Amino acid sequence: MKQEVAAAESVAIPRNKKKKKNFFQRLWANRVFLLMVAPGTIFLIIFFYIPVLANVVAFQNFQYTDQGFVYSVLHSPWVGFDNFKFFFQSADFWIVLRNTVGYNLTFLLLNFFFAIFFGVVMSQMRKARLLKTYQTMMLFPYFLSWAILSYFVYAFLSSDKGIINHMITAMGGSSIDFYNAPWVWPFIIIFLGVWKGIGYNSILYFATAMGIDPSYYDAAMIDGASKWQQIKNVTLPHILPIATLMLILNIGGIFRSDFGLFYLVPRNSGSLIDITQTFDTYIYRALTTTNDIGMSTAAGLMQSVVGALLIFITNWIVRRKQPESALF
Repeated sequence: MKQEVAAAESVAIPRNKKKKKNFFQRLWANRVFLLMVAPGTIFLIIFFYIPVLANVVAFQNFQYTDQGFVYSVLHSPWVGFDNFKFFFQSADFWIVLRNTVGYNLTFLLLNFFFAIFFGVVMSQMRKARLLKTYQTMMLFPYFLSWAILSYFVYAFLSSDKGIINHMITAMGGSSIDFYNAPWVWPFIIIFLGVWKGIGYNSILYFATAMGIDPSYYDAAMIDGASKWQQIKNVTLPHILPIATLMLILNIGGIFRSDFGLFYLVPRNSGSLIDITQTFDTYIYRALTTTNDIGMSTAAGLMQSVVGALLIFITNWIVRRKQPESALF
């Protein structure tokens, strides 16, 4: 019996060494590709994965000391889920939840529709110069920061110097103080959010539509299909898998919002907080006004956990209905 065990160990050791040798050989063979992804991997580890450990602050009454962040984390008292309870029981929670989910659902539907619409329309254009012109015009807003766009918006909406108020007063009306008029801002925010991202969101669908084999369209034309019938029966079925994938990913971000759109564009007006307050702006204001790091971290952790759960649930539903379109 002992001889058999010794023989098995003698066989196992060379195999392990062989596996290690093969592993290092594969690493060396793919060294160029590993070097290409190394900067991005290091960036993710330093700025995304290591900071995840700091989420422990959400369960503490965090008190920062001069000894440094790590010392402060190790010596701050534990409070369990008190930070979450405080956040959920606050008067602002339901307002923040309504705004964040409501705006994101609207963005999700409108961006989904307009991105597919413009992606398909551009794929049907045959004049290269006209196509490039439209692509440039649609992509240009995406590369402008919200800080810059906030000044453009102010140039239109300012109560004393704004273009819109000049037009209103020129026609005999009275100027509107837009930055103290909450009723108009849901329309402004939705318009700006869709307008800024429509070019970028449509690129993926445009690229997918351009990759469809032209023989499908030729066969449809031989059968007498109109342009709409070609789009309905050829283009849309081909872009459906990528549209489903993007839908899963976008649902995962339904509890997040664009900080610049909801904070910089309204110019942090106190009169608009009930309309423009989202989880991201709420966390920022909590940090700058109350300095409550524990509660702010709890809110941010809740965003991430709920977003991950939504991705898993949506992917599970898609996998049951259409397995080839599921994310994993």
